[in-house]
Amino acid sequence: MQLTFTASLKKALHQLEVEKQNVDAQIAAVRAALKTLGSKGAQRLATTRAKRKRYRMTAAARRAVSKRMKAYWAKRRAAANKAKGMKAGKSE
Repeated sequence: MQLTFTASLKKALHQLEVEKQNVDAQIAAVRAALKTLGSKGAQRLATTRAKRKRYRMTAAARRAVSKRMKAYWAKRRAAANKAKGMKAGKSE
């Protein structure tokens, strides 16, 4: 029984060592990629994202949009009520 337990522990240890080697190789590849990118590449990525500015509406623009949307929805409600009335009239 002890031999099978020892053998399975050795097998598990070997598998873990192989996995560790794979992870070490991946870490080395990522480090190499970061090294080739360098600080200029990282700066370039940061500045392209930072250049985008957010548009802010003025109070007058918000009022204008509000007025347009109220008219839009009033028109939609009127059309829906008219359509509803026409359907009710036909069924009688």
